[in-house]
Formats: sequence, C-alpha cells, structure tokens
Amino acid sequence: MSELHYLVREPKTPIKNPPLLILLHGYGSNEEDLFSFAEELPEYFLIISAQAPYSMGFGAYAWYAINLDDVKGKFSDLKQAKESIDKIAVFIDEIKSKYNTNPDKTFLLGFSQGAILSYSLSFFYPSKIQYVLALSGYINTELLPEKISDKTTTSYYCSHGTVDQVLPVEWARKSKPFLDNLGLENVYSEYPVGHGVAPQNFYSLKSWLETKLK
Repeated sequence: MSELHYLVREPKTPIKNPPLLILLHGYGSNEEDLFSFAEELPEYFLIISAQAPYSMGFGAYAWYAINLDDVKGKFSDLKQAKESIDKIAVFIDEIKSKYNTNPDKTFLLGFSQGAILSYSLSFFYPSKIQYVLALSGYINTELLPEKISDKTTTSYYCSHGTVDQVLPVEWARKSKPFLDNLGLENVYSEYPVGHGVAPQNFYSLKSWLETKLK
C-alpha cells in the first residue's frame, strides 16, 4: 500500500475505463494546490491529486527534504526522493485497479518537485505511464536509473518560467536535448513568469492533453 492521501475528480461524462491524470504538487504545498486546475481540464479524465508523504507542518508537504548546510549548500535528500518515486509507482497501480482506468492513457502532471519526480518515475518505471507534464521542473540526473530502458516510450510536455528564481530556467532547458537524444517525443516551452503557471501555459498544456486523448 502506498498510503498516499488524495483528492478525486470523477469524469464529468461517465466513461468506461477513463483516462487517468495524476497530479503531483510542489515542495511545501499540498494536494489542494494543483486540484484547482481540475475543473478546467478535459471532462473525460479521472483526475487524482496526491498529497506528498512528508509533513512540514501547517498544511505543507514535501516529496523529499531539501536541506541547507554550510558545506553542501542547498541539496536534496535523494534517498527520500527515490522512496517517494516508489510510493507513487505503487499508488498509480492502486488507482488504476480501484477505478479501472484505461491502461494506455495514464498521465502524470507534476509541478516543481512533483515535476522532477514525474521525469524520474518515467525512467524508473517506463511501463507505468505514457505521458508526463513537467511544469517548472527539470531532469535531475542524480535521480535516474543507471541504464535507461529502451522500452521507454513516454511523451513529455515541459514548460518553465523565464524568470523562475526557485529553479533556474537553465536547468529546465537541458530537458529537451536530453529527451531528444533518447528519441522521446517532447515539447518544451517557456513563459515570461517566475515559479508558477501562466494562463497561456495552462491553455497550452490543456490543448496538449486534448490531443493525446484522441
């Protein structure tokens, strides 16, 4: 059992084996954050917004700790991160089984820390999901398997703010050449915002989702 708490938006139009969209929030947020998107997303989706397992207090949660010290500076707890990837993988299987979703239409949308883990999960578990939407995140090469499976066929939607002061846009810009080099379908776009999702960004990702449902 993954034991992750989550919110649900059932498909607005009843459908057998609905496509599944799982939302992974960022560091210091919670499952209600991205869920605010849900009502505006395609009606056929079963939308699940998961809460990260590590409480920071006052309604804030993290998928893994980000620590500061005088020697290492700012660094991520990669052990915790990998544990969360494994928990999310189990969670995906539980949701698929419980709601009898379409096994060929599983989408993972992550923001910031959630985006970093979405990228990583697609390489550790290449058969679990078909689509990743990585918003304001980047590919952390320390959170990848030693060998990337040639069975990976995930499609990626990647976006970032050009004035992001939390995760520099330069980190995000490395995602497209990385994915291109692996021969994986991807789109990458930038918007003149900070660490957030601009309205144009939302309309763009919504359009991408709609094309992938056809």
